[in-house]
Order: sequence, then structure tokens, then C-alpha cells
Amino acid sequence: MIVKDEERVLGRCLDSVRDLVDEVIIVDTGSSDRTQEIASHYTPHVYHFLWKDDFAAARNFSFEQATKEYIMWLDADDVLYEQDRNKLADLKQSLSWEPDAIICDYQLAFDTAGNATTNSRRYRLIKRSQGYRWHNPVHEYLDVTGGKVLQSDIAVSHHRVGDHSARNMRILQQWIARGGKLEGRMLFFYANELLDQQRYLEAMECYETYFQEPSGYREDRIAACGKLAECYHHLGRKEKKIDSLFKSFHYDVPHADICCTIARSFEDRGEWALAIYWYSRALESREPDGYMGVVNIAYRTWVPHVQLCLCFANLGLLQQAFEHNEHALSYLPGETNLLENKRRLEIALGI
Repeated sequence: MIVKDEERVLGRCLDSVRDLVDEVIIVDTGSSDRTQEIASHYTPHVYHFLWKDDFAAARNFSFEQATKEYIMWLDADDVLYEQDRNKLADLKQSLSWEPDAIICDYQLAFDTAGNATTNSRRYRLIKRSQGYRWHNPVHEYLDVTGGKVLQSDIAVSHHRVGDHSARNMRILQQWIARGGKLEGRMLFFYANELLDQQRYLEAMECYETYFQEPSGYREDRIAACGKLAECYHHLGRKEKKIDSLFKSFHYDVPHADICCTIARSFEDRGEWALAIYWYSRALESREPDGYMGVVNIAYRTWVPHVQLCLCFANLGLLQQAFEHNEHALSYLPGETNLLENKRRLEIALGI
């Protein structure tokens, strides 16, 4: 782990894995709070690393301190809950071959009941002898090209503390000033930071440049289509927004979030039949095998049903509207607006 000023969350993270791992490596990059003291209660392996605005460098240093066969990396605001602790323990006991990397779920957002609503997948455990390295000073990633990979359903839950957009942009701008070239994933990540800072025109130009490159990760390309559409939305260029969404079909089957965004565009025009078509496609979509990108589960569960209720109601098809509202309630029982929809639709249908 690399840490800085994580006294609020470090103990929670380490408590969730301390009995499952054979050593704990903590690399502190300049804490001014009790982070180092807390870390020392869990491990004697607490190291100091002079921060140089480069997450990959810090993570690579942390990997260099490890001595066991496999390395599992975590952030201080990550945690393994009991179900996933049990899965990790079972994996350690039952692993019958030696993969070079193990992919785990990374849960990024949660509903009020604690259920994951947004998920991605990351290379989480790495065979140390392979010498895999981290790349990029920010939005760093592990390159395990050519490695033997095991897919696991173990989930690491991430409860982010704070907004890091300003920090990320500062690191990227410093990297550019030092001669870093904006291309490939770095161009994609830079565009994302521009979008987060609502610099829509600049972000749009970067995404368009990114698409001119001959190759790229499938997940990045699809995400860029959705983000470019968001830029065009804010810039008032509705036709270009739709074009950007359809562009994602060059890279994969239609994804639920893309289908919902297309549907919403038609809904905003009052083109209810077309909106219904695309919300229905969202409900039919499935996450492709091996997909590593961010997936918002709501876009293939309750969101399409809520909007289909509205679309059918606008067409006067109240029975279909009622049925979709019921489906939405199965995901969000007790949701006030949905319960009010149910009451009104029951009155209108004479139920």
C-alpha cells in the first residue's frame, strides 16, 4: 500500500485483511497525521518514499519491498467485507495453478443499503517473479500483457475520501511541462480531467484527437464515447452527441449506459417509441465477458424501468407503465416517487 494522511481509514482497511496476508508493506509518501503510527501497529514494514507526483513510481517502490510469491495491492480507503474475506481465504487454500495475475471486482459506489451500484475490475494480485510494473504518474495501471490471468469474483470495496480532480490535473500538467507526450491512455485520462473540471470544449478536442489514434483499450474507447457525448451535450451539439454514442458500437455490443443515454436523447425530444426501444435494449444488455471498464448497474436494472414507465404513460399505455413501475419498485422498494406513481396508476387503471 502507498499512503499519505490516511489516519481515518487505514485501520479499517488493514483490519479487513491482516489475518489473510503473510506480510503487510506500507509505503508512506509524506504523512503529517497519525498514519505512520497506525501502520506500525500492523506491520514492521513501514517505508518512506519521497513523493515526486508520480503514483506509478510510488507503487513500483512498494512492490520492490515485497518478498512473498504474490503481491496484493490496496488503497487505504479500500476494504474487504466478510463475504469477500472468505472468498480470498478460499482462494489461497484452493488455488491449483499459478496465474501471473488475478482479477478482482472493484466496487466503486453503493446504495443506501450498502449494495454495489458501480463496479469495475482490476488486476489485484500479481505474481512477484513476473516483475510487472505500474505505468503513468496518475491513473496508474499495471501492464500484464501476455500473462496467465485468473478471473475471480472477490470484490474489493472502495470508499473514496475527497475529490482528487485538482491534484490529478496538477500532476498531469507538471508531467506535460516536463516533456510528457499526450497520447494513448494519458490523452484519454487528461480529457477525463478536463471534463471533470467542466472544460468541455478542451475535453471534446482531446477525445476527438484520442479517437484518431490507431489503437487503444476497448474499455477506454467505449468510455470515451460516452464522455465525448457528455461534452457535446453541454456544448449544445445534440446531433454530435448522438453520433458519439453510436460510435461506441464500433468497439463492442451496446452497453446499458450508452443505450440509456441514447434513449434519454429521444425522450427529451418527445420521441417516445424510440426512447422505449433503447431503454428496452438497456434491459437486455449484458456485461461482456472479460470487460474491465466501469459498469453502473443501475442502467440495466431500475433506471430503464423508471423511464419506460414515463414513456409508456406519455403514450397513454398505462398498463405497461404500471408494470415497469412495479419492476422499478422491486429494485427500490419504498422509494417515495415510485410509490406515488403506483398510487396514481392504480387509480387511473381502476385497480
